[in-house]
Formats: sequence, C-alpha cells, structure tokens
Amino acid sequence: MTSNIEKYKNDIRKLILTGEAIFKKMKDNKNLAQLRQDYEIWYSESCAIIKIILPDRISDFSKMYYDDKKKEGLKTYFQYTPSTIIKGNLIIEWGDRVVPPKEIDVAKSVFDSQIGILKSCEKRFESSLFDIKQLLQADIFESEIEASRELNKKGYTRGAGAVAGVVLEGHLKQVCNNHKIAVKKGNSTINDFNQLLKDNGVIETPTWRFIQHLGDLRNLCDHKKQKEPTKEEIEELIQGIEKISKTLF
Repeated sequence: MTSNIEKYKNDIRKLILTGEAIFKKMKDNKNLAQLRQDYEIWYSESCAIIKIILPDRISDFSKMYYDDKKKEGLKTYFQYTPSTIIKGNLIIEWGDRVVPPKEIDVAKSVFDSQIGILKSCEKRFESSLFDIKQLLQADIFESEIEASRELNKKGYTRGAGAVAGVVLEGHLKQVCNNHKIAVKKGNSTINDFNQLLKDNGVIETPTWRFIQHLGDLRNLCDHKKQKEPTKEEIEELIQGIEKISKTLF
C-alpha cells in the first residue's frame, strides 16, 4: 500500500504542474472563462495540502486569493489577485476606474507566489526538520479503518466500532494538538475533544453535532449496552470518521 507520505508528495507535484500550466495560460490570456474553473479547483486542492504540510502558510496562501476591495484608496500588493484576471477581460472595471494591464501583471505575480508556497511544501519533504509524525499517524489510522471495516463485514460489529472509535479519538486529539489546545483531562473521550474544538472555534455547531453523533454510534459498542449495533450503523460510523479525518485538521 502506498504510504500517505508518498501520496502527499505525488499530489503536491501534480498541483505544482497544474498551477504552472494555469499560470502560463493566464500569461497568454487564453480561455479565461475556463481558467476560472481550473483555478478554483486548483486553489481548493492546494489549500487542503497546505493545511497539512505548512499550516503556518495557509493564511498567506488564502490572502492571495481574495482581491482586497475593502481597502478603498489604499494600494496594496494583494489588491490585485488571481481572481482579478480570471474575470474574462484584460482591462477590468474596478468600481469607477479601470485596472491597467500593469496591475493585472501584479495579480499574475501573486498567483506565482501561491505556486511558490506549494513548492515550499514539496521542499519540506526533503528537509530533515520535516515532522512526519502526523503523516505516519495517518497511515496507522487508515490501516485501522480498513481493519474496522473488515471486522464489520464479518459480523463483529462491537469490535469494529471499538476500533473505529479509537481512530476518531486519536484524530481529534491530533487536531487539538495542531491548534495548540490544552487537553487538561487525563482520559479524554471523543466528546471531550469535540467540545474543546468547538469551544476554541476550530469547528462550528454542525460539525460538532456530526462528531457527537459519531460518538453516540461508538458508544453503542460498549459491552454494557443491551442493544447490539447493526452493520449499517457501524458502516455509518466508519464513513463518518473517514470524512472527518479528511476534512478536519
């Protein structure tokens, strides 16, 4: 099985090549309507990678996405961004004025900077300072999820739910660590980590409720309970954990 480290490296390399291809088309002013869609997809996928590999740079990367129209009368480097040049025109009306090509060139350079941050992610894999703990942990979690699903297929629903619950608990603990949230309780549970993430503004109420529901499904696997969890409930638990592990960092 390909490790998460290799998958991340491959994904980053593909995103860099895709970004460079989009950048070239922007420079050549080719099919700007299609570039809007291409850029939006590239931006979303790049954000997901940067949040994991270089979380300290995600704010910089996102800032380069939004054209800063609120700072009226104040010229800033981020006033003209990639979203400026994918509107479909080389000369773009900006309120009651027109953006000259020179400022569109600034927008292109901002996009080039975004690609540079992505390249920094790639280089980090080559650095001895790269902390691979989280990626290795992701490998372990993935294996445990596969084991949980296999147990469920064979009818060991309680065991499958228990294994899946350990994965969810471990991931939520890692997310707390990522956001430097102090975990004061010694034997913290899924609900404890979930509440900490909500209280510290990492997740919003819908996600909090979703994780709470997953915790309830996990609790069905407690041997003290009278009700036997169903295969469908455990599969719902597994799918929910896979979603959380891929969207919450």
